[in-house]
Amino acid sequence: MAALTDEQQMLKDMAGDWSRQNAPVTAYRSLFDRANGPGFDPNLYAEMGQMGWTGIIVPEEFGGSDFGYQSMGLVVEELGRTLAASPLISSALAAASALRLAGTQEQKARWLPGIADGSLIGTLAVDEGAQHAPEKTALRADRSGDRWILEGMKKPVQDGMAAQLAVVAARTAGTPGDDDGLTLFLVDTGAAGLERQAIDQIDARRPAIYTFNRVEVGPEAVLGEVDGGADLLDAILDRVRVGLSAEMLGAATQAFETTIDYLRTRTQFGKLIGSFQGLQHRAADMLGELMLARSAVEAGFEAIDSDDPELPKLASLAKALAGETARRVTNEMIQMHGGIGMTHEHDAGLYLKRVRVAEQCYGNSAYHRERWGSLSGF
Repeated sequence: MAALTDEQQMLKDMAGDWSRQNAPVTAYRSLFDRANGPGFDPNLYAEMGQMGWTGIIVPEEFGGSDFGYQSMGLVVEELGRTLAASPLISSALAAASALRLAGTQEQKARWLPGIADGSLIGTLAVDEGAQHAPEKTALRADRSGDRWILEGMKKPVQDGMAAQLAVVAARTAGTPGDDDGLTLFLVDTGAAGLERQAIDQIDARRPAIYTFNRVEVGPEAVLGEVDGGADLLDAILDRVRVGLSAEMLGAATQAFETTIDYLRTRTQFGKLIGSFQGLQHRAADMLGELMLARSAVEAGFEAIDSDDPELPKLASLAKALAGETARRVTNEMIQMHGGIGMTHEHDAGLYLKRVRVAEQCYGNSAYHRERWGSLSGF
């Protein structure tokens, strides 16, 4: 593990204790019975705000602690261990990063204090279909005097049913597939013409489909440069990808530890199944993969905090390794638990479902392997 300061260790311990006591896997399982809910418990998210977690990367002048991305990663990983559902990544990481990177003083003053205290939820609206492909953005933003008219669709928008602010990637020039011609907009989700429809997922989270029917925004909604938003969008996405990798690392670590505990207690043919050499080899392989994934995730957070120009490659490395590792560990969790692992009452299936969804968000492992290769000159 990375060397932590005393303050970071306290934050990690506090997040772990809180998630086990207040947001255990049983709380996550209960979300499956809330068909019309937002996909998380708003009361738990309010508690995260009270503890300051929603303001970890927000500058102090706007109500945050400016404690760094690695510190945010410590919290996200601990929440991932218990599958604690919240818009922390969508709002306190994605939306906060967008404003931190390119917001004007007026934009930051309007939106960041609410994000920092958890009273306002933001999200990133970038994808428009099943495959992550930011450069294929088709949603149009056309000038009308000094204002902009947005027309098109975004799906899935993570935590989109609860968000009050959406950072929207729109095409202001060129055609889908062009790297240039993208602009980011800060859109109030209560704006006239913006329709939201919930998407039901296997992990009980509820992203949304956003339909923009001539949504009108003013010049104050433009985030960064007009037509020059591609690099900014990549920078935001890389921070979110590393954060989501930390969540998957937490889930995979807990899935591994739960499986090891089962191997130490389950008997078959009069012996503990953990004594079987074949299962020992598989457990050793999983541990090795987890250590590699942890190294990649920690390198990603370090790159963010140090403004390392290698961040794009390290973010894709973290997302690819964390996704593949979490998928493998949760598969093994199901297999080694046997039939009980296939039931909804057991935790194994819940870990597998959440990991499958998280691995697809903002580019799956195949996407990031290809991106890493391209960025590396292959």
